[in-house]
Amino acid sequence: MQNDFYLCKMQEDLENKNEDFEGDELFEHYRIKVDGGQQALRIDKFLMARLSSVSRNKVQEAIKNGFVKVNETLVKANYKIKPGDDILIALPEPPRVTEVVPENIPLNIVYEDEHLLVVNKPAGMVVHPAYNNWSGTLVNALVYHFNTLPEMKGNEGRPGLVHRIDKDTSGLLVIAKTDKAMSGLAKQFFDHSIDRTYFALVWGIPEPPDGTIDVHLGRSLKDRKVTAAFPDGSFGKHAITHYRTLKELRYVSWIQCKLETGRTHQIRAHMKYIGHPLFNDATYGGDKILKGTSFSKYKSFVDNCFKIAPRQALHAGSLGFIHPVSKMKMYFEAPLPEDLEQLLLKWEHYVQYT
Repeated sequence: MQNDFYLCKMQEDLENKNEDFEGDELFEHYRIKVDGGQQALRIDKFLMARLSSVSRNKVQEAIKNGFVKVNETLVKANYKIKPGDDILIALPEPPRVTEVVPENIPLNIVYEDEHLLVVNKPAGMVVHPAYNNWSGTLVNALVYHFNTLPEMKGNEGRPGLVHRIDKDTSGLLVIAKTDKAMSGLAKQFFDHSIDRTYFALVWGIPEPPDGTIDVHLGRSLKDRKVTAAFPDGSFGKHAITHYRTLKELRYVSWIQCKLETGRTHQIRAHMKYIGHPLFNDATYGGDKILKGTSFSKYKSFVDNCFKIAPRQALHAGSLGFIHPVSKMKMYFEAPLPEDLEQLLLKWEHYVQYT
């Protein structure tokens, strides 16, 4: 079985567009001229055959989203191609450049052996090069510090990666140093057997305080940069987040989340769905006062909190997996970064003394 990292570039571009992409400009990825002897065939079937490893569902999704044109005209999935047709596939980000420039960026390595390493990524660091972020990423640092790292088929330009976290999320990532480690770790992610715990500050008091969010997530039909919930299961992918309230702080709560699946922005989107966006999460509406009083003193306090942690209050605090070679159970924890530690202390002080 294969995980998402085994899919070809088109699938990656459709599902995992760079979170910093803005605007509706499309960039040419494929242009296919239909042969003169081609028989009439539905365009989704034709593209599925021509583009290696792309499923029919992905082709149909691209057509539905307006990413496929024939002779400069949008078509439907049941369009039958004709000899001489000019097929254009354009996506919202430029074709990925697979060459990664090594950069001497320090890495916070929590653990390392000959097969893998675990790093603690700071908030603000993008995991891999992509549109608007071609340098300064974790991958740029990895290729500088390690001469050869494996790459998965269809994931060229992202050596060592088997998973990722958002730019403004801090915390733990496991990196593969060998092909055997990469395939073994990828299978565990695909099987959802990786143990991942996150800590977050959210607006409001979740009710119930502990629970499970089992709601499909997918790219918003209105805004490609946002992950939306589809409770009827009509779109997106199955996603499960288990949350537990660790501390109620009057207008916000400190929570723990365990991921059973690993969808784009999963915790951020799920907590938004149940009415508790992450504190200072601009993408999901948490960067304004959602709970509390109208007093100017309180507004000033919250504004100061936003400045202390100018990003979504989310930290990948622990990571557990089976070592793909030794088969030993591995477990790692990363302490809260200074900004989140100060943020939590500030709210605790507020509740205690006001």
